[in-house]
Amino acid sequence: MRETDLIDQRILAEMRTNARISHARLGEIVRLSRTAVRQRIGRLERDGLIRGYTLVESFSDPATRVRATLLVYRYDRMRGSDVVLALSSIPEVVRCDVVTGEYDLIVQVEAKDSERIRDVWQHVANLTGVRDITTVITLSTVIERSR
Repeated sequence: MRETDLIDQRILAEMRTNARISHARLGEIVRLSRTAVRQRIGRLERDGLIRGYTLVESFSDPATRVRATLLVYRYDRMRGSDVVLALSSIPEVVRCDVVTGEYDLIVQVEAKDSERIRDVWQHVANLTGVRDITTVITLSTVIERSR
């Protein structure tokens, strides 16, 4: 893996803003050909700096979007990867962090309504390897930054 240069950093910054930006448009911005940009993006992917592209779904009415945080306790912290694997298959799970301290996992869930949050909670609670869950429902978001 080679070091990123200023052009790579600019490509990454532009792609953070719009992951669907065309190679031609990126080329205009960083003053390279479309082919050169495509090659750089390919290298950034191989080097692991770009690990994938994802869809961030916007619900039709943002006011009805419900967010919850599940604080998950596993039976076995060291061999509990089956829980993480199961969580990765739930579309409403938008983030999962392995953490230190009292909890094992912090799982962020977004759904169209509280009933779906409950369904996800039940599914996670019934996973083999989950000992307990503390759930926090978000009432409102006062600061949200995209990176």
